[in-house]
Amino acid sequence: MSSLPARDFTNPRAKHGFQGRTCSVTGVGAYVPERVVTNADLEKFVETTDEWITSRTGIRARRIAADNEFCSDLAAKAAERAMAQAGVTADQIDLIIVATITPDMPFPSTACLVQHKIGAKRAAAFDLEAACSGFIYALEVGHQFIMSRTSECVLVIGAEKLSSIIDWKDRTTCVLFGDGAGAAILQHRPDSHGLLTACMGADGGKGGLLSQPGGGCRFPATHESVDQRLHFLKMDGKEVFKSAVNAMCTAAREALARCELTVSQIKCVIPHQANPRIIDAVAERLEAKPEQMFVNLDKYGNTSAASVAIALDEAVSSGKLQRGDLVLLVVFGAGLTWGAAVIEW
Repeated sequence: MSSLPARDFTNPRAKHGFQGRTCSVTGVGAYVPERVVTNADLEKFVETTDEWITSRTGIRARRIAADNEFCSDLAAKAAERAMAQAGVTADQIDLIIVATITPDMPFPSTACLVQHKIGAKRAAAFDLEAACSGFIYALEVGHQFIMSRTSECVLVIGAEKLSSIIDWKDRTTCVLFGDGAGAAILQHRPDSHGLLTACMGADGGKGGLLSQPGGGCRFPATHESVDQRLHFLKMDGKEVFKSAVNAMCTAAREALARCELTVSQIKCVIPHQANPRIIDAVAERLEAKPEQMFVNLDKYGNTSAASVAIALDEAVSSGKLQRGDLVLLVVFGAGLTWGAAVIEW
């Protein structure tokens, strides 16, 4: 492996003698639907108020896809923007990974639909499901393909049309979520450490805390399953909150420890955009300063697998991140799943 410039951190992979290539994010892009649904809009058909939503969730608006706009459409538009930033053409992409819990259909994969829409005829394609943790899971999987020299260029996308599985009669959950997509191009970039480490975890024993019960082989679509509203998202908010904070902090600390870093050396912390109380609790426990935290929850709500991907794109486009800066991504989602990643930008 070629020598890399010295930095004030440890590259865990190189430290343990791994001889694969480094993998960098060379371009990012995001897309959110045009339709903005504010809390005032929700007041018209949900038993709630702007004050109630804002005070409890920090969300003021969310984007909702059009009826004829699907997960693959959102993903393709985000992908094209990431490709443009990286200077990559469709025929250069070797692999497409889409992280989503709201695919266009059970099969074929949304990644295959995206492949066709962007014209990446050479690319292999598959979906990955880890709910709100999906983008970090997909980053690490794509990373392995680059490091092993199996692929030269990997397109990773987090995309969701959550409005398709929201129960608009459940005021405790319908106000929380929005639609959108974020994408990243992964390539080897000489003299750059790139993605330093990714820590991932899961606890299937708590899978019932956040789920969509219907639609699979356990509860296939029947009149009864539809009447019981099993095809909509279900969540135990209090228990999810408790698990989220602990898991995100554990993952973040492990990722930092692997790189022999302290949070003070991180330029930007991008947490999953789910709830301001979760974000504040994670920041407090990690001893991160307010200016280090990147939050756009108020504009988009929780977009699940797209959440940190959209935020990463905004952090870059706003000038928050510059080449050589260190960024910490930390997530939590249904499964239960969680993860954290440290990237040299």
